[in-house]
Amino acid sequence: MTPARVAIVHEWLENWAGSEHVLEQLIKCYPHADLFAIVDFLPAADREKLAGKRPRTTFIQKLPFARKLFRHYLGLMPLAVEQLDFTGYDIVISSHHAVAKGVITGPDQLHVSYVHSPMRYAWDLQNTYLRQSKLTRGPLSLYVRWLFHRLRNWDVRAASGVDLFVANSHYIARRIRKTWRRHAFVLPPPVDVSRFSPGPKERGDYVMVARLVPYKRADLVIEAFRRMPDKRLLVIGDGPERARIDALAEGAANIELRGHVPSGALVEALQGARAFVYAGEEDFGISMVEAQACGTPVIAYGRGGACDIVIAGETGILFPDQTAESIIAAIARFEATPTWEPALCRANAERFSEEIFRTRFMELVDAQWAEFMSGNSAGNSE
Repeated sequence: MTPARVAIVHEWLENWAGSEHVLEQLIKCYPHADLFAIVDFLPAADREKLAGKRPRTTFIQKLPFARKLFRHYLGLMPLAVEQLDFTGYDIVISSHHAVAKGVITGPDQLHVSYVHSPMRYAWDLQNTYLRQSKLTRGPLSLYVRWLFHRLRNWDVRAASGVDLFVANSHYIARRIRKTWRRHAFVLPPPVDVSRFSPGPKERGDYVMVARLVPYKRADLVIEAFRRMPDKRLLVIGDGPERARIDALAEGAANIELRGHVPSGALVEALQGARAFVYAGEEDFGISMVEAQACGTPVIAYGRGGACDIVIAGETGILFPDQTAESIIAAIARFEATPTWEPALCRANAERFSEEIFRTRFMELVDAQWAEFMSGNSAGNSE
């Protein structure tokens, strides 16, 4: 039986993205739960998705310039999240990608952490982050390295306070095992597949949808299609790398960069795509599921969350290397396959529906709560 009091801890509320969509579904699972966050600067247009909840925040909310620069207080976030008071709650659910799992709970409280990722920048992607931020040398580089060292030590200690880890992909479950030496159940994040449906049988352009940041590797997709002038590519998305990607695509008549588009235009583009092409290594990859929900095959780099999404040979192709040559070879294999069934792609996407997520998450929590209470009862009787 679900206990009387549940608390949900989200990292921070700034804009509505993938982790916030998970939060929305957690609130639907536990509509009477109280909500906590490090800071809350969510725009009014998105606030209705919190079902009327006003999050309880930390002292970082009131620090100078926190609205725009709260990430600069990363070094204070472990302290901040440890100050949240969960007295009287039976279950605490944390939605974690930075410090949320570090909340302090007692021996009679169950802590379940849904993990989007361990802190990438503090662990295996530290050197990548430092290079991209131009922090490879100098006093500031030394400070950031020291900060990450402190965060790693705290991160490992904080993991011991979690009773059940739930990872959003097998890739993240492996990262949890590597960083925290803990087992994690795998439950993919919810995707609103009801927004999407298969489109016309006639399909034209190849499509990539992504925020234009370095690790998405839009540059590799652009390079591959520059070398395939007979095939058209449509790139949807914007971000810090937009100017660089524009420059890489300049002069290629077969490549169109459309930037950010409204939801309806995105659905239309995915429905009319010959295939969805993706070269990044993702924790999961919601855009790939959305493409599959439109009946569109996916051609993706065969590491990370793509391995949980694409059924190789049935709903798409996974290529082995992050190179333009590997993308070109994958597209040749794709075009050599006589038919790709939109119905198979759509059925595959339905595995990731919001309803399935809610059902499976509550089943995991209920089973863990029953085991937790059984253990506590046995302990009290000794």
